[in-house]
Amino acid sequence: MKRFAFLICGLALIFSSHVVTGQGQQGRQIAPRIAGWLDDNRYIVQTIEKGAPVVKSVDARRGTERVIPDWKSERDMLVDMLPGRYSPGPADIISPDNKSVLIVKENDLFYLSALTTKEIRLTNDTAEEVNARFSPDSRRVAYTKKRDLFVYDLVEMREIRLTHDATDRVYNGYASWVYFEEILGRPSRYAAFWWAPDGSRIAYLHTDDNPVPDFTIVRLDEADGVNGTTEVTPYPKPGDPNPVVKMGIAEIATGITTWVKTDTGIDQYIAWPFWTPDSRQLAVQVLNRDQNDLRIILADATTGDYREIYRETRPTWVDFFEDTYVMNNGTGFILRSYRSDWENLYYYDWNGNLRAALTSFGFRVTGIEKVDEAKGLVWFSATGPQSTDRHIYRVGLDGRNLVQLTAGEGTHNGSISPGGSYLVDTWNSLTDPGATEVIDRQGKHLREIYRAEKPVFDPAIHARIEMVQIGTSDGLFNMPAIIKYPVNFDQSARYPVVFTIYGGPDAGRVRNTWINPVADFYAQNGIITISVDHRASGHFGKKGLDYMHRNLGKWEILDYADAVKWLRSKPYVDASKMGITGGSYGGYMTCLALTKGAGYWTHGVASAPVTDWKLYDNVYTERYMDEPRNNPEGYKNGSVLSFVGSFSGRLQIVHGDVDDNVHLQNSIHLISKLQDEGKLFEFMIYPGNRHGLTGTKRTHSTTIANNFWLREFFGR
Repeated sequence: MKRFAFLICGLALIFSSHVVTGQGQQGRQIAPRIAGWLDDNRYIVQTIEKGAPVVKSVDARRGTERVIPDWKSERDMLVDMLPGRYSPGPADIISPDNKSVLIVKENDLFYLSALTTKEIRLTNDTAEEVNARFSPDSRRVAYTKKRDLFVYDLVEMREIRLTHDATDRVYNGYASWVYFEEILGRPSRYAAFWWAPDGSRIAYLHTDDNPVPDFTIVRLDEADGVNGTTEVTPYPKPGDPNPVVKMGIAEIATGITTWVKTDTGIDQYIAWPFWTPDSRQLAVQVLNRDQNDLRIILADATTGDYREIYRETRPTWVDFFEDTYVMNNGTGFILRSYRSDWENLYYYDWNGNLRAALTSFGFRVTGIEKVDEAKGLVWFSATGPQSTDRHIYRVGLDGRNLVQLTAGEGTHNGSISPGGSYLVDTWNSLTDPGATEVIDRQGKHLREIYRAEKPVFDPAIHARIEMVQIGTSDGLFNMPAIIKYPVNFDQSARYPVVFTIYGGPDAGRVRNTWINPVADFYAQNGIITISVDHRASGHFGKKGLDYMHRNLGKWEILDYADAVKWLRSKPYVDASKMGITGGSYGGYMTCLALTKGAGYWTHGVASAPVTDWKLYDNVYTERYMDEPRNNPEGYKNGSVLSFVGSFSGRLQIVHGDVDDNVHLQNSIHLISKLQDEGKLFEFMIYPGNRHGLTGTKRTHSTTIANNFWLREFFGR
């Protein structure tokens, strides 16, 4: 759950955004929010009254309220604290103590605080400082520059260079492309360093990309001149050498790095460290190249010596733990693990002993919401028995006294009071736009804050939406699906269908949440759309996910084909017009549907498709497929190129020419095969665009896709 920090009356509040009531112009409902808690009994409401913003504190149990005239956001508080000197900008970085701000401008870093009389320029060079992050104590700032790691001491007002060996292929605290994309994730923005809790040390990845083969992108946009330019990136494809990584622990006072003594000669991935609360030890996650053996090692920050404290293996694959909760009292940490074939919570001590299995569900725990160490309680979110729902639960740190706090189908999001006495639950479902309610610590409904108004259904402008379950032909799974019908739907008529999918492993999209019924392009133009989650979408735990191992492209198409069979049984479906569309993995599914799945689908629009898994990056691909030398049949059977001879129907492919994720190479290989087989298709290239099309290019792509459906389905 995304959270933002706010200040009020000098107190830092943590809040999550929720819908509450308010009236805008002409009485139209708008969406103010529950903006956190003043204390354990009073929440804060931001709303609109008579066209003006109002902030109130409300008694959670009784509903009595009072206006807070001087309520300030953290940025407003800084403006007041730094009068005439600070105008908030979107890229500003506010310190953890909310008393200072880091401003990024003119390719440098500037600093403002209550102790400074003016804006202080911290850096002044041509190199760009990226990924600046305050230390937990707000006394220092870390950042990377030319792929080396630096710290600026805000007390001594001096820059400290911690590393010195970066090149265009060696990085310190800066992630390689494949780590950024597949391990640390896009939110990392290439940052690969982690502050110790006391701010005395910083852990960082040292990465050597020299062994990794380069991939070259030729840029031919108008901005690249008459001769064009090239963009070269180390990009490991399946079977290629990996970057060599090791974890360093830099002591800020001395600038000395201690290396965690892992073996750099072993082909493995190292990531997602977490510190002990005393900052003396660093837990590091180490995953083998096959990605089926994960170890957590605990390293001494001064020597680099380590011992193994946790190990998890599977015949298929194991994922990194990305949301580990570390107990501030030093007793251990909480993992969310698939070790029981479903994601559950486990509480370990620093010696690797299991203190308690906090949950033992046959459904998915989706995240930790709050931990009260003093009271020994954990609040967390989980689907509940219905995989499309989301609920809030509480359990003791001993695994006892489990309470489900939210009730009723749908998606529930909670804001928990500081002492855990109350939960403000904002929920909705596919059939109900929902409400915001107050719930007590035992899950008892106390009162309703706001009820969203459900629009009166008008068949001329609204699309009927329903959730169904479609059984797989082997009888093992009931796949959740959402169907949206056209306006003025007539069961005696026959309609074309378009599957709107992504389809990747553990990437389900079907949720029991409110969808605006106002008709979209498809519904306005007489097209049924369906979104289906197959067996490996995450709804069925590891039992379903493991089908993907060494078999990308097999079970998705088989399961989606079962959905086509189900649709064909409906009298209102025109089976001769069965479309499918998606981007990235969804583009792969679209191309595969018209080749390997030819005979089920007749039309497709594919954006930036993977067409052969040998062409994608190795971390993602090998997680499921292993290396090509160890699974040649799996790669062959999962490649669109293997089935081009079976292609039938009408296909439109679009791709950005500088896509650095799914390279244009994928579409080029498919186009060449289609041409060699004498197959007809459409292709549109978008100059200067990467994996996600933007601006006018995105508008153009949407237009040609819409025109494709109108022309192919209706001849207009």
